[in-house]
Formats: sequence, C-alpha cells, structure tokens
Amino acid sequence: MFEYKVVEAKNHKDAEDLMNKYARDGWRVISNTYWNKFKTVLIITFERSI
Repeated sequence: MFEYKVVEAKNHKDAEDLMNKYARDGWRVISNTYWNKFKTVLIITFERSI
C-alpha cells in the first residue's frame, strides 16, 4: 500500500530542495508537471510505502 503527497515548487531550486527533503523521509518522485493557469508552479507528486 502507498500514500501520496502533492506539493508546489515556485522554481527549480525550490523543487530540488523539496525533492531532497522528502527523499530523506522515504518519499520518491513519481510525477511532475508545470501548472500555468493562474500562476506558474511545478507540481510534484511523491509516493512512499506505508
């Protein structure tokens, strides 16, 4: 079984920091995409076993 977390990053440095932070807690990136409707952000989806 897995749990998921979706976070927003405002730039590439923020994205890298978030990915490293969550990786230390056992999360892995399974998806990322840009959202550019109201503001431009990188949406990162993480997964980990529970």
